[in-house]
Amino acid sequence: MSFTEHLRELRQRLIISLVAVLVIALAMFVPAHTIIPWMIKLYFKNVELHIFAPQDAIVTEFKFSLFAAIVLGLPIVLTQIWLFIVPAFNPKTRRMVYAFVAPSLVLAFAGIAFGHYFVMPAVVRGLQISTGDIATPTYGLESTMNFVLVLLLAFALIFQLPVVLVMLARIGLINVAMLTKYRRYALMGALLLGGLGAPDASPFTMLLLAGPMYVLYEASVLVIRLFEKTWQRQALT
Repeated sequence: MSFTEHLRELRQRLIISLVAVLVIALAMFVPAHTIIPWMIKLYFKNVELHIFAPQDAIVTEFKFSLFAAIVLGLPIVLTQIWLFIVPAFNPKTRRMVYAFVAPSLVLAFAGIAFGHYFVMPAVVRGLQISTGDIATPTYGLESTMNFVLVLLLAFALIFQLPVVLVMLARIGLINVAMLTKYRRYALMGALLLGGLGAPDASPFTMLLLAGPMYVLYEASVLVIRLFEKTWQRQALT
């Protein structure tokens, strides 16, 4: 393909991804009015949220819809990325894209579940303890939901790590030897990102963020180790 043809295909992949996310966002806007109050009661018991501008409620619903669409649309977005880059390496593996769709969605929900059951309660409790003694909390709807949605979306994306690493290994860009060699750097990177992302700056929250990243890294190494020789044989045929 010429450079112009590559740009044309890239534009097509971006349009498909964008349209998919927008369609899902429009569909999620309807239940947002019900889900948002449920999430507030779930994470912030006995806390009254306030709006500080007339548009805060509708903006929050739009943001919820968009964040939900990004999570639900991850398989489509990753599929389009895969279909764009794979032919440059091995056209025979193009059809393998469909093997990553279901795991991507399952891992996204697993990340959200981990954030919901383990991270959110600890973070909210830690933040409330650290601020309750020095100020009277007045929670805004938009900023509070931004905090919740960003944290849950972060875990949905973090849990895509095995999909990304296996994809890269499948097309031959990385291998087990490389991942094993840089294992210590992966651990350091996970701890660094966990420390930067911990909203309450506590070591416990940092480990809650860093732990899954490194565990997923090691799990990816195991999966790649199982299939690496098979992929190498297929590349030679």
